[in-house]
Amino acid sequence: MDDFDFLVGSWDVANRRRVDFLDADSPWEEFPAVSRISRHFGGGASFDEVDFPTKGTGGLTLRLFDREREEWSLYWASGRTGTLFPPVVGRFDGDRGVFEGEDTHDGKDVRVRYVWSGTSGAAPRWEQAFSLDGGATWLDNWTMDFARRP
Repeated sequence: MDDFDFLVGSWDVANRRRVDFLDADSPWEEFPAVSRISRHFGGGASFDEVDFPTKGTGGLTLRLFDREREEWSLYWASGRTGTLFPPVVGRFDGDRGVFEGEDTHDGKDVRVRYVWSGTSGAAPRWEQAFSLDGGATWLDNWTMDFARRP
C-alpha cells in the first residue's frame, strides 16, 4: 500500500496536453507545473497540490488505498472550477499503475484512464487518456513528466 511513496516531495512537472481532449487532431500545448506530494495513513494515502503558474490555476489529488479490495482510488479536484471529479480506480503491477473510471467531458460520457510509469526511477510519468467507446479505443490527451526539485 505504499505504491505512491515514490512521489513524496516536490517536483517540477513538464505538462503536454491536447487543446481538445476528445480530438485526435487537436494540437498539443506545453506548460510547466510544480507539484508537492505528501504521504499519509502509513502509505495508504497520498495527497498532492499542483500549481500551473502560466495557467493561473492548480489542482489537488487525493489517493486512497482500499485495504479490503487492495486497490487505489484517485480523486482529482480542479482549482479552476472547485469540482471534485469521480475517482479512477486501479493498482500497480511493478512500477506501472493503471487506474480507470467513468466521467463526462464536454457533455459526453467518457472512460478515463490514468497510467503511472517509471515509478522506480528518477523520472516518473503520468498519462491520461479518454475513451468514448467504453475502453475499446483510447485517445491520449495529457502527459506529465516529473523531475525532482533540488
